[in-house]
Amino acid sequence: MRRITIVITLAILFAASALAQKIQKQSAPYTSPTSGKAMYMAYCASCHGADGVGDGPAASAMAKKTTDLRKLAADHNGVFPADHVAAVIRGDVNAPSHGSKDMPVWGPVFLRMDLAHQGEVALRIKNLTEYIRSLQIK
Repeated sequence: MRRITIVITLAILFAASALAQKIQKQSAPYTSPTSGKAMYMAYCASCHGADGVGDGPAASAMAKKTTDLRKLAADHNGVFPADHVAAVIRGDVNAPSHGSKDMPVWGPVFLRMDLAHQGEVALRIKNLTEYIRSLQIK
C-alpha cells in the first residue's frame, strides 16, 4: 500500500511539473525584436502601465509597489542606468519586485522565443531598454 501511495504521489508531482513548464513556455506572446514599444506593451505594461508610471492592471496584485520606470534616470543623478535595466530584463540581477529569477524576467523567455539565438535576444533587450529610456521624465 505504501509503495502505491509513493508511485501515485510521484506521478502527480511529475504531471504538475510538466504542466507548469508548459504554461511557462506559452506565457509570452511573440513580438518583433525590432519594436521596443511593442515588447514593452506585451511584457511590461501589465505591471508598469502603458506610460511606465507603475499603474498597470496587475500592479495592485504585487506585494511591493511597482517601479515608476519614468524616474529611473532621475533616481540615478540624471543618468539612465541602461546596463542595470538590461541586466534586470535578462534576469542577471536580483530585482525583488520581479520575484525570484523564475518570475517575469524576460531574458530566458526571449531565449526560448528566439530558439536561443543570442543576436535576437540581444536585439530584444537593447530595444526594450531603449524604449524604457524614452519614457524618462525630462
